[in-house]
Amino acid sequence: MTPDPRFFEALGPVSLGELASLTGAELADPSAGARTVQGVAILSRAGPQAVTFLADRARVADLRAAQAGACFLPPAEAGEAPEGCAALVTTTPQAAYARAADRLHRPRWSAALQAIAPCALIEEGAVLAPGVVVGEGARIGRGTRIGANSVIGPGVAIGRDCVIGAGVCVGFALIGDRVRILAGAVVGEAGFGAAAGKEGLVDLPQLGRVILQDGVTLGANSCVDRGAFEDTVIGENSKIDNLVHIAHNVRVGRNCAMAAFTGISGSVWIGDGVQFGGKAGVADHVVIGDGARVAAAAAVMRDIPAGEAWGGFPARPMKRWMRETAWLAREADRRKGGRT
Repeated sequence: MTPDPRFFEALGPVSLGELASLTGAELADPSAGARTVQGVAILSRAGPQAVTFLADRARVADLRAAQAGACFLPPAEAGEAPEGCAALVTTTPQAAYARAADRLHRPRWSAALQAIAPCALIEEGAVLAPGVVVGEGARIGRGTRIGANSVIGPGVAIGRDCVIGAGVCVGFALIGDRVRILAGAVVGEAGFGAAAGKEGLVDLPQLGRVILQDGVTLGANSCVDRGAFEDTVIGENSKIDNLVHIAHNVRVGRNCAMAAFTGISGSVWIGDGVQFGGKAGVADHVVIGDGARVAAAAAVMRDIPAGEAWGGFPARPMKRWMRETAWLAREADRRKGGRT
């Protein structure tokens, strides 16, 4: 799997010798320097034309199973690269991968002199307010209305009968029918990720997309980040309030609801019909089962089974949280009474 060419320009092939020089890595087999790769990929997606990275020894088995053409890996794991995979040895493999990604892939930017790119496809019946910018190759469906000063990036596809408010920015995204995105929302900007490099922190590549399925509502000034490599997906008919942040690689199921100030960290998986109270927060890589409910201001640090209601900081099953809260209140009253 390579980054979607509608949103990312491929700059390869690049020789492994050039990547070694660019990143400060050392080829375990110098004779591999003339070999080329076409792009970067995470371990689970790497093919023979891709360079990947290994930063955690716990994933050595994944590297052995991968079909990567090359891999950045630390000195201690230099011998773990399987046959056919060139080892690029470095103390900062993730940062080296980021630099390789910048060399091999470039986000597309609109270069059209007109606000509406001539090659954009806008179906009859779509309405664009003054100041709207539409990039090359973008598609906008019949009956969709886009508010003043909104920006639709290159390659973006927006379905039919959508409502895009004023001052919205949409990039690196595929949007279904009947989607509503309210004023000031930002869809498809880079997710947050950094790795320690030899010269300080390095931004990690964000080469995925955002997919908003049919009937989604995204509130004003909310942000949905594109995936780091996989997609960020919001399922059909899910309703997102104002001022919500959904990070990269998140999967939100169908018919979910998130109240204002909810924050979902990267790579969280959320089932169908899940509800979040205002200001709820979810740590990265958590899985929340179908029909679960998360109370307002809860801090979810671990998986929530389907159908359960959790609350508190850190979040735990609702009945337990309420019992503990009631006990603490009684204990505080008892101690206060003992002092008077």
